[in-house]
Amino acid sequence: MKLLTKKKCFLALAMLLLTKPIGAQETLTLTLEKAIEIALSENPTIKVADQEILLKESSKKEAIWGLFPEASLIGSYTRTIEKQTFAMGEQQVKVGTENSYNGGLSISLPVFAPTLYKSIKLTKTDVELAVEKARSSRLDMVNQVTKAYYQLLLAQDSYDVLQKSYAQSEENYRIVNAKYEQGSVSEYDKISADVQMRSLKPSVVSARNGVNLAKLQLKVLMGMTSDIDIAIDGNLKDYEMVMFQRQLSANPLSLQNNSDLKQLDLNEKMLKQNLKIQYTNLMPTLSLSFQYLYTTLTDDFKFGDYKWNPYSTIGLNLSIPLFKGSNFSKIKQAKIQIRQLNENKINTERQLNMQVTSYLDNMTASTEQVISNREAVVQAEKGRLIAEKRYEVGKGTILELNNSEVALTQAQLTYNQSIYDYLTAKADLDKVLGRDYVNE
Repeated sequence: MKLLTKKKCFLALAMLLLTKPIGAQETLTLTLEKAIEIALSENPTIKVADQEILLKESSKKEAIWGLFPEASLIGSYTRTIEKQTFAMGEQQVKVGTENSYNGGLSISLPVFAPTLYKSIKLTKTDVELAVEKARSSRLDMVNQVTKAYYQLLLAQDSYDVLQKSYAQSEENYRIVNAKYEQGSVSEYDKISADVQMRSLKPSVVSARNGVNLAKLQLKVLMGMTSDIDIAIDGNLKDYEMVMFQRQLSANPLSLQNNSDLKQLDLNEKMLKQNLKIQYTNLMPTLSLSFQYLYTTLTDDFKFGDYKWNPYSTIGLNLSIPLFKGSNFSKIKQAKIQIRQLNENKINTERQLNMQVTSYLDNMTASTEQVISNREAVVQAEKGRLIAEKRYEVGKGTILELNNSEVALTQAQLTYNQSIYDYLTAKADLDKVLGRDYVNE
C-alpha cells in the first residue's frame, strides 16, 4: 500500500510539472541574431521579395522558350458566295467549288531573330535586379529589426532606472516621514519627499508602456503573433566595450555594396539592353515554317463522301524592315532614359556619401558622450550618497537630496541614450554600406 501511494504521488507531481497552467503565456527569450533570423524567415515583406525572384525567373524561361519551335493544329472552312468566271470566247465559265476545307499541322521555328536574343539577355538582367531588390529588402529588414531590438533595450533600461529611482524616492519618503513623526524634520521636508515620489510615478507608468510598445513593434517585424511574449536578456551597457572595439578597428568605407547603387547599375544595364533591342527592330528576321495539311473541295455537305487530299509545304520567311518612323523615336527615348539614370546615379552617390559622413559623425559624438556620461553617472552616484549622508546628520536639506536623485536619474538615462544613439547610427551605416549582418 505504501509503494502504491508513493507511485500515485509521483504521477501526480509529474502531471503537475508537465501540465501548462491555463492562460499561461509562452515566453521566447531573444538575442539580436535570433530576432533577425526569425524576421528574415517569417516577415511577409521578405516572402514577397522571394516570390518576385521566382516570377522573374519564370519570365526568363518564357523568353527562352521562344527559341523552340511552335506547333499548332489549324483548320479553316471557306464558303464561296460567287464563283470566279472565265471567258472562253463568247462562253462564260464559272470555276471553283462552293465549300473548301483545310486542316492539318503547322510548325514554325525562328532561325534568326535578333530581337528575341536581346530580350533573353534583358530577362536575365531583370532576374539579377529582382535578386538585388530582395537583398535590399533583407538589409532594410535587418536594419529595422536591429533598431527595434535596441529600442526595446533602451525602453527596458529606462524603465529599470525609473523604477530604481521611484523605489529610492519611496525609501526617502519613508525615512523623512519617520523623522517627521519624531519631530526631527519639518512638514515641508515630508511634503517635498511626497511630491518627489508622486512625480516619478507617471514616468514609471509611461516607461512601462514604452516597453510594451517596443515589444509589439519588434514582434510585428518578426512576423510573430501577440500570444507569444518575448524577453531580452542584458542591457545597453553590454555594448559599451563593442563600441570602442569598433572605433579601434575601423576599416575604410566603400559604397560598392550599397544596394541602391547596385540597383541603379542594373537598371542602367537594362536600359542599354533595351536600346539594343530597339536597334534590332531595324534588322532582318528569318524563320522556318512547315505545314502538313489535308484539303477538300465540294459543292455539298455530304461529309461521308468527301475525299481528303494531303499536301505539305516547307519554306523560309525573310522580313527586312525598310522604314518605320516609330523605331527611331524609341531609340531616342532609350538614350534619354540612360542619360537621366546617369544623373540620378551621381546624385544618389552624393547623398549616400553625405549619409555615411553623418552617421560616422554621430557615432564619434556618441562615443565621446558615452565616456562623459559614464563619468557623470559615477559623480551623480557619489553626489547622491553625500547628500543622503548630509541629510541624515542634519547638515543637508531635502532639496539637496531630491536634486541629487534627479541628477542621478538624468545621468543614467542620458548614458543609456548615448549608447543607443551610437548603435542606431551604426545600424544605419551598415545598411548604407550594404553590409550583411554579422553577430559581434
